[in-house]
Amino acid sequence: MIEVRNIVKHYGFVKALDDVSFEVKKGEIVGFLGPNGAGKTTTMRIITGYLYPDSGDVRVKGVSVLEEPLEVKRNIGYLPEDNPLYYDMEVMEYLEFIGEARGLKKHKLKSEIDRVINTVDISHVVYRPIGELSKGYKQRVGLAQALLHDPEILILDEPTTGLDPTQIVEIRSLIKELGKEKTLIISTHILPEAAATSTRILIINKGKIVASGSPEELTAMARGGATIHVIFRDHEEAISSTLSSVEWIDNFTSKKSTNEEVEFIIKPRGEEDIREKLYMLAKTNDWILLEMWREKATLEDVFLSLITEEVPS
Repeated sequence: MIEVRNIVKHYGFVKALDDVSFEVKKGEIVGFLGPNGAGKTTTMRIITGYLYPDSGDVRVKGVSVLEEPLEVKRNIGYLPEDNPLYYDMEVMEYLEFIGEARGLKKHKLKSEIDRVINTVDISHVVYRPIGELSKGYKQRVGLAQALLHDPEILILDEPTTGLDPTQIVEIRSLIKELGKEKTLIISTHILPEAAATSTRILIINKGKIVASGSPEELTAMARGGATIHVIFRDHEEAISSTLSSVEWIDNFTSKKSTNEEVEFIIKPRGEEDIREKLYMLAKTNDWILLEMWREKATLEDVFLSLITEEVPS
C-alpha cells in the first residue's frame, strides 16, 4: 500500500531523515513512534506530498509521490499535527469548502458530508463556529475533512496532542473503528497511544528507523530475561549467600518488606525463565516462599533503550 524507499531530507545542515525505508501493508494500523524531532512529521509530509525529499521516493498504491503527487493525494486523508482549521467558519461551511476544493460535486458532496458527520459524531455541532468548539471536537472536525473524499489511507500526525483523558479515549476508539476499513499511519511520541491503537510500530530516532514490529515483538527485544520478584519469610543473609553462588542468576537486590519478610529482585542470566529453579531452590533449602512474580519488559523499556543508543552513521 505504501512503500518508502531510501528517503533523505535535510533542513540546512541538519539531516532530518537519513535513508529511511519501510512499507505499510493494506489494513495495517502503524504507530510511528519517536521522540520530538526524530523525523516523524517530516516523513509524513513527504508521504503526503507536502514536502519533497532530497533523494529517495515514496509510492502509494504503486504511484510515485514525486511523479504523480495529485494521484497520491486522492488516496490519502491527512490530519496534520497543527490541524489547520478555519475558526471563523461553521463546521458545515468548512466541510462544504473542503469538499468543493477536493472536486466533489453537489450530490456527492452532500452524501459524503453526511457520512463523515456520522462517522466522527459531530452532528450536534455542525452549525457552530469551529473556533467555539473544544479541542476534542476540533480534532473530530479535522478527522472529518481527512475522511471526506473516502481515502483508503489515513495519516494522522499526533492526533491526541492536547486532549484531556476523556477526549483521548474517544479519539482512540474512533481510530480503531477507522482501522477496520482503512490503512492508517499514526505519528506519536506517547507510548500508550501507540500500544493502544497500533497493529505494528515503527520507531524512528535521529532520522533513522531503529525498530519495527508488533508491540509484543518489540517488547520481546528487551535484553535479558524478565526480572523476578520473590518474597521469602526472613533468612535474608542465608538466601543472599546462596543466590550469590547460583550461576543462572546475573544479579539481585534485596529489601525488607516487613520485619519478617524480605523481597528479592532477581535478574536472570540470559533469557531463561528461572521461576521453577527458584521454587526448587527454596524447597531444597526450606525457605518459606510467600510470593513470586515476573516483571516483564514494557514497550517503554524498549523505546528508551533504542532512543538512548547511538544510531549508526
